[in-house]
Amino acid sequence: MKVVCAGGGPAGLYLAILLKRQDPSHDITVHERNPEGSTYGWGVTYWRALLDRLQEHDLDSARAVEGASVRWNDGVAHVRDLTTRHHGDEGFGIGRHRLLELLADRARALGVRLEYESELTEPPTGADLVVAADGVHSALRTGHAEAFGTEIVSGRNHYTWLGTTRVFDAFTFAFVDTPHGWIWAYGYGYSDEGSTCVVECSPETFTGLGLDRADEGEGLVLLEKLFADVLDGHRLIARPGAGWLTFRTLTNRSWRHGNVVLLGDAAHTTHYSIGAGTSLALEDAMCLAGALGTHADLSEALAAYERRRRSELLSAQSAARYSARWYENLPRYIDLPPHRMFALLGQRHSPLLPYVPPQLYYGLDKAAGQLEVLRRLKRWLGPRAARALHARSGARRG
Repeated sequence: MKVVCAGGGPAGLYLAILLKRQDPSHDITVHERNPEGSTYGWGVTYWRALLDRLQEHDLDSARAVEGASVRWNDGVAHVRDLTTRHHGDEGFGIGRHRLLELLADRARALGVRLEYESELTEPPTGADLVVAADGVHSALRTGHAEAFGTEIVSGRNHYTWLGTTRVFDAFTFAFVDTPHGWIWAYGYGYSDEGSTCVVECSPETFTGLGLDRADEGEGLVLLEKLFADVLDGHRLIARPGAGWLTFRTLTNRSWRHGNVVLLGDAAHTTHYSIGAGTSLALEDAMCLAGALGTHADLSEALAAYERRRRSELLSAQSAARYSARWYENLPRYIDLPPHRMFALLGQRHSPLLPYVPPQLYYGLDKAAGQLEVLRRLKRWLGPRAARALHARSGARRG
């Protein structure tokens, strides 16, 4: 099979690796619009479950990725001048540049052709399969937006993706109260030299602090001052021209059109606050490779891939929506004692949390953690209560 992939990010490279491992006779070329070694962002995060799956699919690349990653088990929240630390699941961080380098090396070793500074805007002729793995701004998808049924919804809050020379030893949250409202940061290490630091705030805080009018240098100085305690004398670093954004949730009515199939952020996006974007993209690649290996007919394979991944993504997409909503309603939780606020931060994916007073939810969650019957009740009640309350609020608006 001749496969052409647009996009040399994690999804496109890993799909190429898996397809070459399935059948070395596949003719696979990956086209990347940017020069080799240039990439956006700082570090990406993932969890043990993804690493286990990587080991199942390609042990060589999994070992390389794990060896280049840093890990943590704790989460730390700084709220005003108070700090709380919780022990949690094992997490990993790796520089995006390093991840792409490792995957590119593995793809080349298997015989994949990598073409940099080469952008595909239309499906090339002669390919059996064309994979659009070229991100949220996918040129291949945009050229056929009606066929894919692309919809984009912008979130409310503003955010900016920064790096810092501070190396965090835990997944770190910092919430700072200003005269114009709260501003907060998520930080996690990705090497022994730096960390990712995502800063977020409401539109009112964004304009109140003057971040809408500040140039890049002025904005960094202000943020370094606001987060001085957690940065501990280290600086923030911005990628030139990155600026402030609002998160765009992208969906598509269909993930395939003819012999073109969508992969990763070209197909779907989930809010960055759940730290799952790279993991979901790699899992897309695993699923698509599996479907192509199982079904001889291309159309059947692409349909099976889309059907399965849509089903698997439901929980992550739900978690992302509720997570974004938690931060958009931060004042509802921020004045709780820090350990309780942090506990509810960990529960922000719950569909029940927005409808239950925070103190009551904390008490119920603590009790549920001690009694199995309450844990089962919570898992059963949450989605049903959320659906009922959504329906009731919709009826009132109607």
